[in-house]
Amino acid sequence: MTQHLAAPSTGTSADAPGHRIGWWQDAVIYQVYPRSFADGNGDGMGDLAGVTARLPYLRDLGVDAVWLSPFYASPQADAGYDVADYRAIDPMFGTLLDADALIREAHALGLRIIVDLVPNHSSDQHEWFKRALAEGPGSALRDRYHFRPGKGADGELPPNDWESIFGGPAWTRTANPDGTPGDWYLHLFAPEQPDFNWEHPAVADEFRSILRFWLDMGVDGFRVDVAHGLVKAHGLPDLGSHDQLKLLGNDVMPFFDQDGVHEIYRSWRTILDEYPGDRIAVAEAWTPTVERTANYVRPDEMHQAFNFQYLSTAWDAAELRTVIDSSLAAMRPVGAPTTWVLSNHDVTRHATRFANPPGLGTQIRTAGDRDKGLRRARAATLLMLALPGSAYVYQGEELGLPDVTDLPDEARQDPSFFRAEGQDGFRDGCRVPIPWTREGSSYGFGDGGSWLPQPAGWGELSIEAQTGTEGSTLELYRAAIAARREHPGLGAGTDVEWKSAPDGVLVLGRPGFVCTVNTTDAPVALPVPGTQLLASAPVAVDGDTVELPADTTVWWTV
Repeated sequence: MTQHLAAPSTGTSADAPGHRIGWWQDAVIYQVYPRSFADGNGDGMGDLAGVTARLPYLRDLGVDAVWLSPFYASPQADAGYDVADYRAIDPMFGTLLDADALIREAHALGLRIIVDLVPNHSSDQHEWFKRALAEGPGSALRDRYHFRPGKGADGELPPNDWESIFGGPAWTRTANPDGTPGDWYLHLFAPEQPDFNWEHPAVADEFRSILRFWLDMGVDGFRVDVAHGLVKAHGLPDLGSHDQLKLLGNDVMPFFDQDGVHEIYRSWRTILDEYPGDRIAVAEAWTPTVERTANYVRPDEMHQAFNFQYLSTAWDAAELRTVIDSSLAAMRPVGAPTTWVLSNHDVTRHATRFANPPGLGTQIRTAGDRDKGLRRARAATLLMLALPGSAYVYQGEELGLPDVTDLPDEARQDPSFFRAEGQDGFRDGCRVPIPWTREGSSYGFGDGGSWLPQPAGWGELSIEAQTGTEGSTLELYRAAIAARREHPGLGAGTDVEWKSAPDGVLVLGRPGFVCTVNTTDAPVALPVPGTQLLASAPVAVDGDTVELPADTTVWWTV
């Protein structure tokens, strides 16, 4: 068992009844996408040894914890989110010994480790599913998934009208051991990802065991993939609508955000609480409202939930203020920290989203105005880090990386790219391996190239190029995270104080601190609220007035 970190209580606010104090309350958590972070063995694919070697960089960046996307044994039909063995490391990433070394080194550096957990579905190469197919109708293992007879005279139609998130029907028909057409099985994502049946006690037992396995290894928590999807409505009723993707996030669906999921997470919480060091669970839960998201972080369930409403908000002062207020209000009654996130491995990087006109969604195919996008991304980062709660940083955003929007079709590997009528399928653009050095075959990613092609000029955005460079995005992140840690008014808490501001401008106060944000395309003159601490772009102060440039955020101490 890995030696675990001591558990200092870094949360400092107790301004809400029942407010839980813990390291996660104000943590800055860095997402590592292992394929694309660092390659330790020169095969062109990122791995755990590469992550371990680069942990000092993350310590120096100032983050509190590292969240690792899946590294489990997997056929990689969906970049590791199709798990064949939850207790094994895929050989492309290393071994269990590599995982143990990573956890130990992270703890030695004062970093915590959060791992992805994928409980909604397994790989079709999981031993349970392979046996269920091989044994045919009547196999007890089929009850651990959703096998159903088809509709129609010969069972030739899917059991219901549900559509896959990746496009097409959410059902695939099997062949019986004798070769005849058989039952259908449910997969809300790719056909290689059959959904578990969480009404079966063996599924719940297995995942409690998996939790303990990784907690015994020393991990500090779990990011729960598709946390809203485990329980399906009784009887798997038809939805009665096509273009179902357009409904996601607007309505409670029969396969998402069912109330039964909460019993599962209450049972998990009892396990987490048995271990020392404040182990946590984080929900990836796409829900229609932040109020429903708050259900996942009630005091006896998970500790955090991703704030996708915030991630989806346009660069607009009024819209940002509305979602900030609603997010804080939703989390306050349950005593959970609000989380803030701008990018992750499933959406277009915010430096590119903000480079395009609003209303295009979170997967965008065009590069847009690169200078404007970077300017807004830097400003948005300072706003995010000024808000009370916990912030998530996706690898490479601290370099101001844009999405790679011009990847050739033959290079793409996102499974939804190859399925019609599903997600846009352009997630590869945010997954291109990050640059570490100005030069080299993969800009320091590794000695053997990179699994997705990196664009020309990537080296000028590298860690090497930006380290120590005044005004670089990397140095802005380092300074902001350090100031956030040191300033007593930043970090944990549940409230902001909005101050009077012109249209398109936000002025928010926290104890001893003011943040001014100009989301417009023109400079705005404001009264100087205090002593300048940090700015996303140079600002001019003339006596008692500051001219805030377009798309700029400034931090002030008061």
